[in-house]
Amino acid sequence: MKEPMPNIISLPYARCPPLHLQAPDWRHLLRLMARLSGSRIEPTVEAMAISKSDLKLRTVVQFVKPHPSSKEWRTIVWFTIDHPIPPNTPGASRYFSGNPNLLPWSYTLSPVPMLLRDAHDTHLSKTYTIPASDAVPLPTLPITFPTLASYLQAALDYSRHHSSDGLNGVGKLGKVVQMCYPNAQETYSEFDIPERSTVGHLFKRVMGRSSKDKKKGKGTNNEETYQLVTPFVPDEWG
Repeated sequence: MKEPMPNIISLPYARCPPLHLQAPDWRHLLRLMARLSGSRIEPTVEAMAISKSDLKLRTVVQFVKPHPSSKEWRTIVWFTIDHPIPPNTPGASRYFSGNPNLLPWSYTLSPVPMLLRDAHDTHLSKTYTIPASDAVPLPTLPITFPTLASYLQAALDYSRHHSSDGLNGVGKLGKVVQMCYPNAQETYSEFDIPERSTVGHLFKRVMGRSSKDKKKGKGTNNEETYQLVTPFVPDEWG
């Protein structure tokens, strides 16, 4: 990064392009966010005045190749504030289905950035909308970057737990991360996702399971989670 990350990143509750952050890869993004404890995403004052209820964050994860001949995939995360879907909206039921291949309703309120391509997968771009679930609910704003890193990791672990869903279901994120970064030094093991849990509780369960497995000499995907709290070297970003 050429400039420091601002302490406060404001999201409007209006028709505007989604905010996005980009990193060389998935792990790099989460490690950076976990180190930025002084930074957070929060709604604007106008947004809080408009909505009388908690404002939720809608997140879309995208993996893109810089150019057709590239072998590298960059990770981009997109953010908007969730919006209620008007009942008379044509095809409104689609947005309640939890389809990870469909952009959230809040992303349709302004022209979709060309890079997102309406979430259509191509040989240069793979997109995943993180759905709301009991295990990984939509995060409430404001949210700190370390908590956001926990949310993204929880979404990935939840996706891996549902790997049988394939590329058309919740399992897509885990499969795409594996496809884009096959040489990453990761080992995986399944763990139980509670039927109802906060993201923080889920993340603590992941960390707790890691300690137990390490005592038994087992490697887990929690080693990847552990990377979130290891020292981040600024030079790695360049």
